Amino acid sequence: MVPLTHVIIFSFIIFAIGMFGALSRRNVFIVLMGIELMLNAVNIALVGFSSYLSNVAGQIFAIFVITVAAGEAAVGLAIVVAIFRNRFTVNIDSFNLLKW
Repeated sequence: MVPLTHVIIFSFIIFAIGMFGALSRRNVFIVLMGIELMLNAVNIALVGFSSYLSNVAGQIFAIFVITVAAGEAAVGLAIVVAIFRNRFTVNIDSFNLLKW
């Protein structure tokens, strides 16, 4: 059995790596991967707490988060492909479509 502190530390490290990737890079694909890492870190924490408390509610909620993350990835990649077809770049700085 892995102690809860190890699971939380691992989850925090994965979340920090995802946040660094999402905030420091200008490539949309790297930003989406950072967001996915952050969602997976939250899932690890949910499953860790669920196992520690001997309750399956956290594991069920983690399954729902995984399905939402899959939908987010699909929609996000579809938007990126649509913008790439018009702008020929995936750099975030060139996405000013919503500005006046």
